[in-house]
Amino acid sequence: MTLDQLDFTVFIAYVIGLLCIALWISRNDHQGDRNTEDYFLASKSLPWWAIGASLIAANISAEQIIGMSGSGYAIGLAIASYEWMAAITLILVGKYLLPIFLENKIFTMPQYLEQRFDGRVKTILALFWLAVFIFVNLTSVLWLGGLAIQTVAGVDWMFGMIFLAVFSVAYSLYGGLKAVAFTDIIQVVLLVFGGLFLSYLALIKVSDGEGLLAGFKVLTEHAPEHFDMILSPENPNYMSLPGISVLIGGLWVMNIGYWGFNQYIIQRALAAKNIQEAQKGIVFAAYLKLLMPFIVVLPGIAAIILFPHLTAPDQAYPSMMGLMPTGIKGLVFAALVAAIVSSLASMTNSISTIFTMDIYKHIKPNKSQRHYVHIGRITTLVALSLALITAEPLLGKFDQAFQYIQEFTGLFSPGITAIFIMGMFWKRTTSSGALAAAIGSAVFSVGFKFLWPELPFMDRIGIVFLVCILVSVIVSLRDKPSDHDHSVNIDNISFATNKSFNLAALGCVIILVAIYGTWW
Repeated sequence: MTLDQLDFTVFIAYVIGLLCIALWISRNDHQGDRNTEDYFLASKSLPWWAIGASLIAANISAEQIIGMSGSGYAIGLAIASYEWMAAITLILVGKYLLPIFLENKIFTMPQYLEQRFDGRVKTILALFWLAVFIFVNLTSVLWLGGLAIQTVAGVDWMFGMIFLAVFSVAYSLYGGLKAVAFTDIIQVVLLVFGGLFLSYLALIKVSDGEGLLAGFKVLTEHAPEHFDMILSPENPNYMSLPGISVLIGGLWVMNIGYWGFNQYIIQRALAAKNIQEAQKGIVFAAYLKLLMPFIVVLPGIAAIILFPHLTAPDQAYPSMMGLMPTGIKGLVFAALVAAIVSSLASMTNSISTIFTMDIYKHIKPNKSQRHYVHIGRITTLVALSLALITAEPLLGKFDQAFQYIQEFTGLFSPGITAIFIMGMFWKRTTSSGALAAAIGSAVFSVGFKFLWPELPFMDRIGIVFLVCILVSVIVSLRDKPSDHDHSVNIDNISFATNKSFNLAALGCVIILVAIYGTWW
């Protein structure tokens, strides 16, 4: 597919308009020098609708739209379990985890670990997150974003990656998190409606104009195996999504680690006006997650019929965009690019927050607020440069980037989730116990991968998580706790929520039960 002149005009107008809005927000939000709370946590002033939209915009990026659509092309609707189970996870995060983080007034996840354990745990996890954000998250977003621009606009992927990096710097470097969060609202609206419109066009196309239900019937008849929600062991994709384990096993560990303890996700909630706004934003994001499979997975399944000879599954979504009418295609492409850029900006803001507040400030503790903000901006530029250099060597050999990302992060997610869960809900957990879980996660994951290669990675995550919990308990019981190990306690933190939160959460669960009951 190619973009027409009108599409390019719409795209350029969108980019310019977004930059102007971001600059206006940045200038009107704050006069004079910014402090670290202004820059990294949006002055703790985000309302619920900005939090929810920004959570989804940070999550929906190249690896989500293009990668998950590619997995829909290769695997089918079962990949939607990542999205629908994320909705329940968000509810649990809003109910039980957010109150602890907000009560302790933290900037970063490593900062919480320092309050709960000690500086060793903080530093090790901070360095780990910096490495993962730069060499896994940033590289994957840049790489898939560059491929999307090449497929849709015909621009070389390297120039596409450079454009994405420069675009993200242009609108986020000055304004920080607040500029990112409020412009995310525009991107999410366009992505949701644009994605639903694309799914509509796809169903109309596969049914030869006979309607949505007819199109859906054609898909289920042409590729019935792509509508299995629980894969059997005989399914060639069972190793990626191992049957019932998806619902009761390792996917919970990955989801809780991602939505509860991932800096560039949870940072939006940390920037809320108060706990009530943060929880409402979480619920808003949960409902948006329910729509995601219809926006990103369904077009990938439809591409099986419309584009059956793609050389790689990740080409499905960019190819499907050719169904869009001129002008609308340019607008949706602009929203796709802007969402990619939003994720880049979110990640680089979190990278700069962790490096500045957890690493640099410890080395240079008595500098001015302006100095720390300046260091954060420099960190953003360095992180993007490293990601640009390493994107192609790291991801160029994989045809399903989404699965690659899940496989890699799955090596460390069990230990991180175990550390936080144990630290939050068992006072006896010691620093040594936390470190044992962190190190054990990598060791046990690699060990299982090579010694038990036929074990699906999702099951491996669940098993390693349980082993990490056990190791942490044993080490903690054998270890003499220090005074610092009890510095964070949850006894005085209220987990009560208002009635609207509970009703919204119940509604979300009912919808999910209905979805799985229908497709079982």
